[in-house]
Amino acid sequence: MAINPHYNHLWATTCPNDPSWQPGEGRDEGWEVDYSTRPVLRDADHNDPRVPLFPCKRVRPLCAQAVSGQLVVQDSLRWIGASATVAVMLDSLVTGYRLRDAYARRAVLETKQHPVFELKVDSLTGVRGTDTIQASVEGTLRLRGVTRPVRFPVVGWREAGGLRVQGQLSFPAHELVDTYGMSSWALGLGVALRRWRTVHVGADLLLRRGAP
Repeated sequence: MAINPHYNHLWATTCPNDPSWQPGEGRDEGWEVDYSTRPVLRDADHNDPRVPLFPCKRVRPLCAQAVSGQLVVQDSLRWIGASATVAVMLDSLVTGYRLRDAYARRAVLETKQHPVFELKVDSLTGVRGTDTIQASVEGTLRLRGVTRPVRFPVVGWREAGGLRVQGQLSFPAHELVDTYGMSSWALGLGVALRRWRTVHVGADLLLRRGAP
């Protein structure tokens, strides 16, 4: 999840212990940042829609169970009858600055009342490819108790005994207030002065076959 422009600090992860992730500027003491390996960040005032900015290289047992998901498909060759659910516990989002994270949970996301961010996939359309699969997701997104339809592209390939899937959707930043009912006062100048233009939400998932 990221805000554009992110001013080199507004991105978050649910797995801060993964060694591939690094926090942005304005972080707490104790975080290690290696500028030689951190992705080159574009000018803070320009569009940088990369999510995930720090894709996980492999699955590691380092993090709390913050993300859950399930994919059901009738035909895994043609991807007919596919449906899926991905849920994220919003209390687990970390930016690297404790005061900012606590404020976001309390005043912006209101995670006690709305603990889960959920994406439901109703179908895949325009499926193409064999080794690398590309398709469009048709489904719904639920944030702060508000559900709305979404459509966005995904790409998947076989990896580590499963299916690696990456996808991203974006929406105008003003929808945080107008659609999802967040407090414009709590969001501050980013929304009031329209400094934030776009919210990007990305997924980098490794799906493995479950028990029958």
